[in-house]
Amino acid sequence: MFYTCGPNEAMVVSGFCRSPPMMIAGGRVFVVPCIQQIQRISLNTLTLNVKSDKVYTRHGVPISVTGIAQVKIQGQNKEMLAAACQMFMGKSEQEITHIALETLEGHQRAIMAHMTVEEIYKDRKKFSEQVFKVASSDLVNMGISVVSYTLKDVHDDQDYLHSLGKARTAQVQKDARIGEAQAKRDAVIREAHAMQEKVSAQYINEIEMAKAQRDFELKKAAYDVEVNTKQAESDLAYQLQVAKTKQRIEEEKMQVMVVERAQQILLQEQEITRREMELDAKVKKPADAERYRLERLAEAERLQMIMQVEAEAESIRIKGEAEAFAVEAKGRADAEQMAKKAEAFQQYKEGAMVDMLLEKLPLMAEEISRPLSQVKKVTMVSSGNGEVGASKLTGEVLDIMTRLPETIEKLTGVNITQVTGKPTRMG
Repeated sequence: MFYTCGPNEAMVVSGFCRSPPMMIAGGRVFVVPCIQQIQRISLNTLTLNVKSDKVYTRHGVPISVTGIAQVKIQGQNKEMLAAACQMFMGKSEQEITHIALETLEGHQRAIMAHMTVEEIYKDRKKFSEQVFKVASSDLVNMGISVVSYTLKDVHDDQDYLHSLGKARTAQVQKDARIGEAQAKRDAVIREAHAMQEKVSAQYINEIEMAKAQRDFELKKAAYDVEVNTKQAESDLAYQLQVAKTKQRIEEEKMQVMVVERAQQILLQEQEITRREMELDAKVKKPADAERYRLERLAEAERLQMIMQVEAEAESIRIKGEAEAFAVEAKGRADAEQMAKKAEAFQQYKEGAMVDMLLEKLPLMAEEISRPLSQVKKVTMVSSGNGEVGASKLTGEVLDIMTRLPETIEKLTGVNITQVTGKPTRMG
């Protein structure tokens, strides 16, 4: 079955005989039903409104920037198209737009943090080029190319930009006032020079014409004095006005410097507050939590050691009592046994002693023959008379046993052979 797509779309065929999958951007392809699968991905250009609100610049001034970016999945580059298919296949244009927007906004914020407000505001082209360069190198790994990026708007809530404009306006107004004062001064000077030349020429002409008229010359001289006085007063008044104008300009400059200094102090106080909060969140609170945890652990270990010592002491006390009880019971049993033995000996006398000795005869025989049982090899030499071999060893053991009654009689004074020959009555 044939499938087709427009130039703004790409098809990916996978399945039987399609490893790796086949990618077609704007064309047609034959797909075998059931054993092959076709998927589509959009190649439309996406318009992103990249907003970064209240981002602190390099000097700590928060501003908001809005940029417009045009991005699209590159269908002509096979490697970029393959990367885009791996990351965005099955996603809608809204999801792709969201991912690209988050990436662009992150880079825009990073560039803003490394520039000052003046650099962003005055050199928008440089800012746009940096965002375009950094974002393109990142998005190209996703198969997305940045077609264009432009800075749309820059504004702030602290009137920082407005303050910059006021400072520039004051500078322009100051330059205008200075220029106007200089123009007026030059005009007055030129006018005074022209008047002076005119008066001088008139004076020369009148002197030449009225040398004989002394009174006229005196009056004219008085007039000249008055004119010169007025002219001097005018010059002094002009200089005084110029001085006042300069003083006003200096006062306005000082006011502008005071405003700028106050703004800097405010920004420094905000930075100090932010750093104190950051220190409290990253250092003081974790330290207090760790100290509380260590105190709890130490208290738990102390209680555990106390309980363990108490348990061991109780165990030793109970064990001691049990051992004392066992020793006492064993002593009572041994005492009772000894008392019964003494009573039996008192009652049966020689019979009881003989009975006890007869019980021990097998043990005696065992102890007598024990050395022979430990011997690994015996070499026997015969003289030709008597028995040899094992019967000889057994006979020697029995001979030793026949001598026991004599030994017992010497030790205890009891003749076993006589006692055993008498009938003994017990009970």
